Amino acid sequence: MPLADMTGSSRTAHRGLAAKLFAILVLVGAITVLATGVLGYFRARDALEKAVFNQLTIARQTKARQVETYFRTIVSELRLLSTSQMVIDATREFRIAIDQLDRGGASPELRRKVGDWYAANYIPQMRSVLGREPPLSDYLPVGGAPYYLQYHYIVENPNPPERRKLLDDAGDGSEYSRLHAIYHPLMRAAATTVGFFDLMIGDPKSGRLIYTVQKEVDFTTSLQFGPYRRSNVAAAVARCAETADRSAICLEDFAPYAPSGGAPIAFMGAPVIDQGVVTGVLIAQLSNDEIDNVVTSVRRWRQDGFGETGEAYLVGPDYLVRSSPRAFYENRQGYFAELKSVGASGDEVAAIQRFGTPVMHQRIDTYATRAALAGVEGIGEIIGYRGAPTLASWGPLAIPGVKWALVAKIDTAEAFAPIARLRQDLLIVGGLVLLAVTATAAWLSRVLLGPLRELTSGVKRFAAGDYGASVPVRTRDEIGQLCLAFNGMVEDLRQKNTVIENKNRENEELLLNVLPAPIANRLRAGEAGIADGFAEVTVAFADLVGFTALTSEMPPHEVVTLLNGLFTRFDVAATDLGIEKIKTVGDAYMAVCGLPEPVANHTERMVRMAIRMVHITREHAMEHNISMKLRVGVNCGPVVAGIIGKSKYIYDLWGDTVNLASRMESGSVPDAVQVTRAVYEQLKHQFVFEPRGPVEVKGKGKVEAWLLRL
Repeated sequence: MPLADMTGSSRTAHRGLAAKLFAILVLVGAITVLATGVLGYFRARDALEKAVFNQLTIARQTKARQVETYFRTIVSELRLLSTSQMVIDATREFRIAIDQLDRGGASPELRRKVGDWYAANYIPQMRSVLGREPPLSDYLPVGGAPYYLQYHYIVENPNPPERRKLLDDAGDGSEYSRLHAIYHPLMRAAATTVGFFDLMIGDPKSGRLIYTVQKEVDFTTSLQFGPYRRSNVAAAVARCAETADRSAICLEDFAPYAPSGGAPIAFMGAPVIDQGVVTGVLIAQLSNDEIDNVVTSVRRWRQDGFGETGEAYLVGPDYLVRSSPRAFYENRQGYFAELKSVGASGDEVAAIQRFGTPVMHQRIDTYATRAALAGVEGIGEIIGYRGAPTLASWGPLAIPGVKWALVAKIDTAEAFAPIARLRQDLLIVGGLVLLAVTATAAWLSRVLLGPLRELTSGVKRFAAGDYGASVPVRTRDEIGQLCLAFNGMVEDLRQKNTVIENKNRENEELLLNVLPAPIANRLRAGEAGIADGFAEVTVAFADLVGFTALTSEMPPHEVVTLLNGLFTRFDVAATDLGIEKIKTVGDAYMAVCGLPEPVANHTERMVRMAIRMVHITREHAMEHNISMKLRVGVNCGPVVAGIIGKSKYIYDLWGDTVNLASRMESGSVPDAVQVTRAVYEQLKHQFVFEPRGPVEVKGKGKVEAWLLRL
């Protein structure tokens, strides 16, 4: 063949190989960039979604605890007030004073003035609430005392309506006003301190509110007849009047309350018991503002990590909110526009605007609220009450008397905004990387051949720790021989590395069987003479009663099998409770809790371990059809621990605490756990102990001991 043809053929072959190498490199680069980008995007999205759900769940659980704590606090405060002698005396004396006023009646002139006040002040308010003209006669007081007291404390009160409570004595000279001047400042201060909007006293006998702090139009009116007989305050009084239990609390959920202008009000009642008889009901009018402040953290959503659209809100069993949504406070105009856009009725929007609150007027019926009200906790992406995709965490609240749910949420668009930016960045970076790969592939295809690249790749994989790396031997030239030698070297090193790893694993297992993990780590690090003092640990000794006599006639392998099975079960129990086994000597078992890592409840854990050991011994004896009982001794206090020996070292304990624990075991009774005073003092409120009295302890004389009742 002519030299020119050979040269051309060589160049054509070179160009073909270079083209193939270039195409392969570009394709591999493109697939890698695409796979990395897609995988990174979805993993980042999943990680962000998980983080958002975790944050929402933590926020919801925190809010739930805060709301539940708030209710537990006010329950305790109301219960404390209702059992105070002040409230008991006030209830008894106010009832007597009301009866006196009833017998005295009210003059026609006084009745006319009260009626005129209702017509001028209260009826217009009820007209706006009801949307119609209500009859005046439906709301006027009934009886002499209501007319008399409403005239002096409401009609003639010199203070504006929101400050009527500042009037201590109406100056009318009545017995009621004398009592009011005594008790009212105290009750007003109690309501302000606890955070109740109003404190009332209901008389279950007459059905009247014989005292209120705020002096609204429900003051001295009847809860059995008239316009307020179906109110939730009437329900609270009726419920609490039926029980003479000082711990009883009657909580009534939010409902519109006419005397407060139709605003949603919740009431909490507690019976007032005098000599075993319910003489009254102390009622707290709960402030929705207080609950709102707890749920919204006083409108500090951003500081709580809710971003621009996140929030938490309460929903009742009627799917009406019990706390105001965030948009109501931050963007009132946008809030009403969104309500209308998602199909809220005109009446719902008008009610919110009229009463100035969404509570008991805005309905939120979503998957999250339905699940939470059904008692199910959960997370997920839902369509929120604003009609937008939302990430939410939901769950019920544990508040006796009401069935509420709490939802924490954030708009999906805001939550995944970083992912949208990441997608853009990945596209830009991916394009740049693909361009770089293309340029690099073009250069490498001209200067390197495939086998050399494969060899280089194999070397890199091996250097990165892939001891199974190998390269194909495609030629018989020097590169092929080099590839063959490389493969032989990798295989030899892989086999040796496998042997080394197996040996290391065996050595590690042996070391951990002898020593606790932290001590083993210190020993591997080269620390010598390991010895530590521990101020407070709990040590237990256990010994099988009569084991030598029991096994004297048994074959050796059966003795070992029996004892090994029992101690193996002890070891499993010790691992479950975080207890460190120290050693076994014959049929004795020694363990400690509280070292080498401190444990707060080490004494409780060790006593539970002792109980398990006794039960395990019983079960083991029944399974092997033998009579076998265990004695256990437990003591707590300071010890010294360290490694002794060199060729067959052991981790052991010393000190009086260890000695006394051993004496507790040897002086115990079969099938029982004997403890020292130190153990008894720590756990006497958690376990039942029987005093054994002073027992003789070698080297200690008489020592008090207790037996744990199993």
